[in-house]
Amino acid sequence: MKEIFFDDYLEYISRFGEVEVEGKKIRLEPIEANRLRPSPEELTDVSTTVWSFPKRGAWATHKGDYRGNWPPQMARALILRYTAPGETVLDPMVGSGTTAIEAKLLGRNCIAVDIELGAVMLTLHRLYHLEKALKKVSGEVGEIGIENIERCWVKVFQGDARRLELLEDDSIDLIATHPPYFSIIRYGSEGNLSVMKRLEDYLSAMKEFARECYRVLKRGRHMAVLIGDTRMHKHYVPISHHVLDIFLREGFILAEEVVKIQHNMKTTREVWKKRERDFLLIFHEKLFIFRKPEKESELKKFRYSSRFANLAFQF
Repeated sequence: MKEIFFDDYLEYISRFGEVEVEGKKIRLEPIEANRLRPSPEELTDVSTTVWSFPKRGAWATHKGDYRGNWPPQMARALILRYTAPGETVLDPMVGSGTTAIEAKLLGRNCIAVDIELGAVMLTLHRLYHLEKALKKVSGEVGEIGIENIERCWVKVFQGDARRLELLEDDSIDLIATHPPYFSIIRYGSEGNLSVMKRLEDYLSAMKEFARECYRVLKRGRHMAVLIGDTRMHKHYVPISHHVLDIFLREGFILAEEVVKIQHNMKTTREVWKKRERDFLLIFHEKLFIFRKPEKESELKKFRYSSRFANLAFQF
């Protein structure tokens, strides 16, 4: 892990002025944050196990030009439900910085990590312009006083989510992240989950990731992971099922399983409209919300939601 600062970002932008993500170049142009909180139309019900965000959040410095990122409404919902102001959120695969932006706006500290330098610079770009917008604010941003927002910090690192060596054991209040999908979105350098060609390698890396997250998360606190499934040879590949099993085997307890409806799937529709298909298009993702047990004895109490839940072979 290596911490990257605003000075590093400013030097980078003076030399390059853009980043490349998934083969797409994104200009690091100034961002005008016209509003710092979501509109009522952007927020939908998150009190059930089905979440749907038809309108992509466009407040603060959020932008939807990074394919594969998650909606800010989701990061906001998780941070509000599972943390209090002043606590620390970790996104070990931060992408374009969505989680970091929401953590800052909600008065939480944040550690943002990504293996890709381009993603790190994109995150710092959006945080830099968010900080500029916050300097013009007095009073409150939503229900959070500006003094609480100014008091909290965001640290950005380039590093591997499987090796968070600068983070202490039991130091994080919430982990919220959206790992790259296997065989869906391929971008990045060696070590990035999205470039792994074999599902076995992807899941092996996911096991290392789960173990490291278990180490740094405080006991009794939560971790949220958004995962999508795919198809191979026209047959369904339940990647989310394998990921769930990995996290349970590492000692997590499953607190919630949420189905997130996917919107704006125009590209997927167009691709398969031009060719014959005899299967259903995948228009959902799975959000698993895990909890690290307070004590090992909790695994027995919550055995039907833990690694002991696989009862299929016990009969």
